[in-house]
Amino acid sequence: MEPFQLRLEDEGSSLLLLQSWCDRDGITAGFTTRHAGNTALHVGDEPQAVINTRKKISSSLDWKFEVFTCAEQVHSNEVFVVTKEDAGRGRADRTSAIQSTDALITNETDVLLAMYFADCVPLYFFDPVTESLGLAHAGWKGTVSEIAVKTVEKMRDVYGARPENLMAAIGPSIGSCCYEVDDHVLQHVYPLVQSLRENNSLFNGTDTIITDKTDSRANLDLKHLNRHLMIKAGILPSRIEMSSWCTSCRSDVLFSHRKENGVTGRMMSWLGKKSR
Repeated sequence: MEPFQLRLEDEGSSLLLLQSWCDRDGITAGFTTRHAGNTALHVGDEPQAVINTRKKISSSLDWKFEVFTCAEQVHSNEVFVVTKEDAGRGRADRTSAIQSTDALITNETDVLLAMYFADCVPLYFFDPVTESLGLAHAGWKGTVSEIAVKTVEKMRDVYGARPENLMAAIGPSIGSCCYEVDDHVLQHVYPLVQSLRENNSLFNGTDTIITDKTDSRANLDLKHLNRHLMIKAGILPSRIEMSSWCTSCRSDVLFSHRKENGVTGRMMSWLGKKSR
């Protein structure tokens, strides 16, 4: 079953809810669609229009806009620990955003973590024991630098979150059907895939992370690659949900940087827990 379920909003807008998480007390988790509007400040839209879009989403989620907490993403594997004092950073401007970071973790309630996407892979983490949360942005660079593993390790080190207790989800992103890459990317991916094959008994012959093509090009499955990195980090396979939504195939619903030749908006992933 698809974990990210479409919910229609007023005025023709829509959101994708990570339903099994949203069914838990106080948790909100999901992904916006193009019909909700562009949510990023760096793609050339009028800043106030983007802020208004973010405010509209916050209203739909019944969360205060003042606690939207954002990073300036740079395709790194840096993980930032969000405290109450960080709540609201980057919600209305890029300058105040948490700089040079592609993963946010927190154990605070009433803080909404947010990141922005148009093909890259959104990663969600939740420990129901320590009630800590993590949200990450994994393009190919973040994937090969193992941001999924780094996020789990940071949640363990800071909050005592045990990997085997974690719930994880992989959100809407470009699928292997549409993500063709060349040697520049493959030279970094092949060693990681080989290492995972050698060290993970669950990585078997049925896995097609890389589908070879001609002329030194191949299709790459970033979703499954991040799933195997989550397993490497100690998350149980049964506790990982993965979306089938492909941003490129479904550019009628989602923004796709590749499908739209770089001229497009961004969706927002979000994750937070309200105080009881």
